[in-house]
Parts: sequence; structure tokens; C-alpha cells
Amino acid sequence: MNGWNFQELHETPSQTGGPYVHIGLMPNQAGIEVFQHSFDNQLAKAEIQGERIRLEGQVFDGLGLPLRDVLVEIWQADANGVYPSQADTQGKQADPNFFGWGRAAADFESGIWHFNTIKPGVVPGRKGSKQAPHIALVIFARGINLGLHTRVYFEDEVEANANDPLLNGIEWAPRRQTLIAKREERDGQVIYRFDIRIQGENETVFLDI
Repeated sequence: MNGWNFQELHETPSQTGGPYVHIGLMPNQAGIEVFQHSFDNQLAKAEIQGERIRLEGQVFDGLGLPLRDVLVEIWQADANGVYPSQADTQGKQADPNFFGWGRAAADFESGIWHFNTIKPGVVPGRKGSKQAPHIALVIFARGINLGLHTRVYFEDEVEANANDPLLNGIEWAPRRQTLIAKREERDGQVIYRFDIRIQGENETVFLDI
């Protein structure tokens, strides 16, 4: 076909997420202008409802060194606990000024990634249960064959966290702390710090999704 000899063409080897992740998914950070509307780490428009927050952190390897070629994606409900893709079971409408999904690459020097978003509300769980405010997060990086999924909870949601089905499903209580983001205020902005450890001491709890 068209002069190709397919017997001479070989399958390229499989690769984990590496330097091409930035070129393909975050080309602007790699200095390449491709998309008219690039996905980024800004989830909220100016008219958004709810508390504006900055979620930030680093991803550490088993030696405790920060990874600098990491790409992070998040998915969350709005301040009323409604995901943008659909109304919830109570018939609430999603906030039209909230995207709910974002993508960020770690800084090439510090390894810090961040999102500007809002604190999510409580969302319905199975069998009438309620899930504490949380953000779903997935990591892509060199050496990781499949994206690593986890969740971000908030340290100031003590009561809601104590009743969250997923957190309670983690048998060892100390391990639940690896999913809790720490709150601070910096220059008048609310910051939630969430560091992720791929393996080793205090390894983050990852979800089989």
C-alpha cells in the first residue's frame, strides 16, 4: 500500500510518561504553541461561588527527591457538591463558572505543581452516604506505567472526614493522613498543601481505579 513494506516496520517499544508528556499535554510549558485553548490549572472563573483556594504540592520518589517531570490532573465538585458534568441526585445545577477539571505540570526547577480552584462541597456517596469534600487526583510521570490515582481531603473538615466511606475503608488510621491536605494562609490566600510520596516511608494511599 502506497509503497510501504509493512514487514520492515516494527512496533515501537512502550514507554512510561517521560519528557514527551509535557510536549503532548502541556506544550506551552515546553515552549511550544500548539493549541488555541490549552488546558491548564485554572478551574474557576471570576464569578465563581465558594471559597477560592490554591492547591499545591510536590511528588517525591522513594529516595525523598522531588520529581520535576510530573503532570497532575484533578477532578472535583463545585462548592455545592455538584460535578459540572451533571446535576446531583437532589436536582441541583452545577455552577456554570466552574470547570471542575484541570491539568498542571510541575515546575522544572522546584517540582512544585499547583491549581487555583475552589473548595468543593460534600457530595453524595453510595446507599445514601455522604462523602467529605475532596478532590480526585491522578499523577503521570516517568517510570509510572499507569496513572496513579488518589484523593485530596482537607484537614479542617474533621467531622466530614471522620464519616467519609473511603477514608474509613483504609484499615490503618495513620495511613489516612497521607490523603489530608494541610491548610495555611499566605499573602491573604488560602493554601492547601498536599505532598505525594510514590513509595517508602509515609507512602501516599493510591486507589485501584
